[in-house]
Amino acid sequence: MKGPDFAFERVYWDACLTLVAGVDEAGAGPLAGPVTAAAVILPVDHAPPGINDSKQLSEAARDALAPLIRQVAVAWAVASCTPEEIDRHNIRQACLIAMRRAVDALSPAAQALVIDYRSLPDLRLPQTPITKGDTLSLSIGAASILAKTSRDAVMLAADAEYPQYGFARHKGYGTPEHLEALRRHGPCPLHRRSYAPVRAAAGLDPVQTGLGL
Repeated sequence: MKGPDFAFERVYWDACLTLVAGVDEAGAGPLAGPVTAAAVILPVDHAPPGINDSKQLSEAARDALAPLIRQVAVAWAVASCTPEEIDRHNIRQACLIAMRRAVDALSPAAQALVIDYRSLPDLRLPQTPITKGDTLSLSIGAASILAKTSRDAVMLAADAEYPQYGFARHKGYGTPEHLEALRRHGPCPLHRRSYAPVRAAAGLDPVQTGLGL
């Protein structure tokens, strides 16, 4: 199967916009922890070999690629929304906020964006939302790797503070182990209280907005 390339970026490069940032997020689905976004501007026609959707790579491959991406990138940035922000805004808005924070932190600033699935409506930059963009665009794939490895590092640190939940193993996703720990111990401050399993474990009423997963 053909891997990601620079086809989407090249549309902007051909228009003399060379600072094209790939943008992606990690952590929309978990019951705990932040949602984390990354923005990466790669040099024209240059990327470390092996970049792909972070979900298609092993943890070892992601960990090996992340420093190579940071080293070669013209610019990169990572930003997050906390569980409290997710509960306040909803997960869709929190993803957009984290992405915007990452884009705003780039130096030099991006001239155009290629984004996995979403667009940033309040940002006046040329941008292309791409379905399954992390499998099609090298810039988005690079961003997915930085977002995933950065978020995983947060959850590994959380495991030391809250070892009863097994965050190091499942990174906050709703695995049987995690759901059982929720039932046994109740939620901790990292849990998203707008998500249905967390609300149930906390004895809260179900959310009626469709946000609970």
